[in-house]
Amino acid sequence: MQARGRFITFEGTEGVGKSTQLENAANTLKKLGIEFIITREPGGTPMAETIRELLLALREEPVHETTELLLMFAARAQHLHNRILPALDQGKWVLCDRFTDATFAYQGGGRGVSKERIALLEALVQGDVRPDHVILLDAPVETGMARARKRGELDRFEQEAQAFFQRIRDAYLERATAMPSRYHVVNAALPLEQVSASVAALLAALAKMPAPA
Repeated sequence: MQARGRFITFEGTEGVGKSTQLENAANTLKKLGIEFIITREPGGTPMAETIRELLLALREEPVHETTELLLMFAARAQHLHNRILPALDQGKWVLCDRFTDATFAYQGGGRGVSKERIALLEALVQGDVRPDHVILLDAPVETGMARARKRGELDRFEQEAQAFFQRIRDAYLERATAMPSRYHVVNAALPLEQVSASVAALLAALAKMPAPA
């Protein structure tokens, strides 16, 4: 019987280095001889990527919070059932740039959508599927946004006010405190070499743990 793969998500506010650490994670798993895929949210499949474009595009028309929330979960349903679950069933690890913890942080903390509304959609779309582990790359909002601005043009989310991202960071840290066995907080404000070493050591430790049922 094929052992199920691990579902590992990378979370954090803008500019904390998720893309860099996903590449670092990929190199770490290659050295450990572990099969994996890298994916992202919103996105991860052709249809979900189309929804991503809708979500991130700059537009004059205000986007209602419910519209944003439903689009996030529409993309997630496609992604989960067409890419994430098949990979896990094949015994592969899934390294995902954001998942539903981001919805609780961005739409919940940032937009003020109630946790209950998000949880209803989480149950509908995911059933009992949750990430096995969440690597939260945490840095002060000022640090992250300064890095994000250096990348070039900002998308619809990145153009929000600093207070929006502070609420997001607070929501992430609140979830990490509430679920310490699932969350692993990494200080992303440290020099890159230290952050990468911490993430690599964490993944090596997770690889030694028993596979999920």
